[in-house]
Amino acid sequence: MMENSPDPGETEEEDEEESSLCSSRTNPSLLEEIRQLSLASNSNCSYEGLSCMPSSALVELLHRVEAAIREFSEELVNQLARRDELEFEKEVKNTFITALMEVQNRQKEQRDNSKRKRRDKALSLQGGAVSSNGGNTGTMPAKYLNTVIPYEKKTTPPSVDDLQMLTKILYAMKEDSEKVPTLLTDYILKVLCPT
Repeated sequence: MMENSPDPGETEEEDEEESSLCSSRTNPSLLEEIRQLSLASNSNCSYEGLSCMPSSALVELLHRVEAAIREFSEELVNQLARRDELEFEKEVKNTFITALMEVQNRQKEQRDNSKRKRRDKALSLQGGAVSSNGGNTGTMPAKYLNTVIPYEKKTTPPSVDDLQMLTKILYAMKEDSEKVPTLLTDYILKVLCPT
């Protein structure tokens, strides 16, 4: 079911990637510079070819090469920074999904244990037998595991910061931590009802 639904974050990323590809395609100066530099280097790649060029042409070629290197370096740095941002966002999303699945699995285990206890209790009442441990399995029901996290659906997907807050809440719920109310309050005040 989830495979068929498009991830809004992915479509935005794809749009941004397409626009950056289009901008590099439509940036004729950069592409033209590459062509000119490759033509110049191919026709003058030998020592004799370069030595036959006037010094002003060599200086001009040097400046063009240096300018192209600066442009390419800036573009590379920008692309690497964007890649790092996307990688971090992907990691946060995967961590959120993992935490959500772990909490859902713990909730399912708790429901199954509760059903089993009720069934065992009903069987013991019908049969008249009293269980040796008084019906307890030795585990306390989780106090915060079934906490409901309020969520307001927006037109945009949750931000990385929002996902990180939700992930902290989910892990605290899974561990049945006393931090759940505090984390939940912080989430509500910062995300749902910002001032």
